[in-house]
Amino acid sequence: MLSMFIRLLPVYVLFLVLTPASCAIGADSDSSVDFHNDLQPILTRRGCNQGACHGKARGQGGFQLSLLGFDSTYDHNAITKEARGRRVFPGAPDRSLLLTKPTGQVPHGGGVRLQADSPEYALILQWIKQGMTRQADGTPALKSFAVTPDSAVLENNQQLPLKAIAHYEDGSQRDVTSLAVFQSNEMPIAAVDENGQVTAGSITGSTAIMARFMDRIATCDIIIPRPEVVPVNEYAQLPVNNFIDELVWKRLQKLNITPSGPCNDQVYLRRVTTDLCGRIPTPEEVQMFLEDESADKRKKLVDHLVLEPDFADHWANKWMDLLRPNPYHVGIKTVLSYDRWIRERFHQRMPWDQFVRELVTARGGTWRNGAVTLFRDRRSPDEITTLVSQLFVGVRLDCCKCHHHPFEKWSQDDFYGFAAYFGKLGRKGTGISAPISGSEEFIFAGKKGSVAHPVSGKTMEPKPLWGDAAVTADTLDPREVLAEWITSPDNYLFSQVMANRIWADLMGRGLVEPVDDFRATNPATNQPLIEALGNHFRDSGFSITELMKTITASYVYQLSSLPNERNAADTRNYSRHYRHRLRAEVLLDAFVEVSGIPRTFGAMPPGTKAKQIWTHRTTSLFLDTFGRPDPNQDPPCERTKDSAVVQALHLMNSEQMFKDIQDNDGVAARLAASEFRPTEIAEQLYRLIYGRNPVAEEIELVNNVLNEESADRRKSVEDLMWAMINTPEFVFQN
Repeated sequence: MLSMFIRLLPVYVLFLVLTPASCAIGADSDSSVDFHNDLQPILTRRGCNQGACHGKARGQGGFQLSLLGFDSTYDHNAITKEARGRRVFPGAPDRSLLLTKPTGQVPHGGGVRLQADSPEYALILQWIKQGMTRQADGTPALKSFAVTPDSAVLENNQQLPLKAIAHYEDGSQRDVTSLAVFQSNEMPIAAVDENGQVTAGSITGSTAIMARFMDRIATCDIIIPRPEVVPVNEYAQLPVNNFIDELVWKRLQKLNITPSGPCNDQVYLRRVTTDLCGRIPTPEEVQMFLEDESADKRKKLVDHLVLEPDFADHWANKWMDLLRPNPYHVGIKTVLSYDRWIRERFHQRMPWDQFVRELVTARGGTWRNGAVTLFRDRRSPDEITTLVSQLFVGVRLDCCKCHHHPFEKWSQDDFYGFAAYFGKLGRKGTGISAPISGSEEFIFAGKKGSVAHPVSGKTMEPKPLWGDAAVTADTLDPREVLAEWITSPDNYLFSQVMANRIWADLMGRGLVEPVDDFRATNPATNQPLIEALGNHFRDSGFSITELMKTITASYVYQLSSLPNERNAADTRNYSRHYRHRLRAEVLLDAFVEVSGIPRTFGAMPPGTKAKQIWTHRTTSLFLDTFGRPDPNQDPPCERTKDSAVVQALHLMNSEQMFKDIQDNDGVAARLAASEFRPTEIAEQLYRLIYGRNPVAEEIELVNNVLNEESADRRKSVEDLMWAMINTPEFVFQN
């Protein structure tokens, strides 16, 4: 009898484990608990499915959950079925590992995450008792999620409790504040605790508080103005050249920040010339502009600059950073062809929507149509997807390759539906044979090919991130449908992301930072302004030059970089112009103009400017020192914008720069040999190096240096030039 009982014991235990709780221990009279709606938020709030715990790629301690609970079916199976269901014990629910581990009753690497007397504990216990169902009968689906209030103006150190509300399809709503996860974009401006309590800091500014519940995101915009109130008439009296000024002044008024005064003509000349054309103004241009007394001379200057070849090369060089592949990967001739294609479009002043359509739908040979290099470099649909979505729509989909985006609404379905537009892309040729990859490859629209979902294995139909861009049986190339969707006037992100890039280049900081990361949890510092810029760009026919003319004509662009007592701490609301170091190529070309000695670059003809180089593999210690992208990156697009000690040391100690300044054919030698008086030499040096006329003290300094007894005139000019290029006024844009 005893032996029979022992043989039947495993069967009895298995019966207890597999029998629903309502049968094993009696039905619970409370309402049904739903795994997706009720338990997943608990696991997320307590950090169980975070990347540092069971949500990491291979889980933790043999137990893996989907990151942030975005796959409830997977998680339900992991809890109830994996490891033979050892994590839940219906026979004694309170002894389930799902409860004893997070409460610390048994050893747990994640520590105590749950209290035994908490409502969350009781809910999990009830779920186990009720039979651990995946979805309770009649459970409504989540329709929307919101945070109240969605915006607030707080005083320094003031507190504000946020409330998170979930709205369901049956019309009901639920306070889920205790189950939501809160996070501040910038803690020093406004911090938030796990219960949604916002505490304003002592720094003037604005930030967003993010709340996440299940797969939904909501934000609350927090503004912390300066404590002293500014009279309204101060803002009413500010000049308004166009809509940019009006929207910036409104933002500053909310923050009690007043803008700096306007910059003078010489500052504007150097600023706009380096911004638009990537070069410093010549002494002749400085003299003509400063002597011009016409009221519209700044407008006429911009109209002239946007027509220069330097304008096209400067902005093509910026986009080569984003599109240029490694020549050792795709082939040297292929990258040269790509560079030529991009530069030709900028020299043609091609509308931006046409540029993008030609690139996204490119077909042909890599040596005949450089645009197809994009598809030679990016070999698979998923690689193309991340580049196209980020550059042209401002949406970073990288996360969605593996899981639901943690800070956005995009899922794996969205990612692979977008990737399916590139599923039929065909290639003919020898392909990649790095590090040479010397042959030509042809890109065309194939007749077969598909993209499969990595989890379900389902063949994905091409689908845009929103809206409609259906591919029909008559569609020869799905990329054409996608290109029309991307560049459609109705796609507000297409116009806004490019407008934001241009704004960042001209103003020193994007309205959205990073410039290609548009999402609800990363709002613009001035949302009405980014929308207005996007609409203006769209309405102009996606004309880059028209947008630049509008920005540079604004009073905001023409503000001084000198702070006042109310805006010294402002770094994102454009109450003053933000100084920044000149781009590496701009700075090198500027030094070439100052020294008068051209640089030679490998694989480039004589007289080539730094901004015309077609590959970062061209040797240049100067460009490397001042932060051009690492050519070994894939793609080589990240620049070092910060100043560094090595840059200052290079300016002071570079042998090549010293030789150029001392060259017999250089500017210093010509000035010293000329009949210019010391005052005239001072004017030439200051106009050439700083883009302005010298003041009285500076003229006196040059006079004293050149008129010293036994002074070597040429060496004195060289020393003056050397000292001036080592000042911040030369290296930085004011």
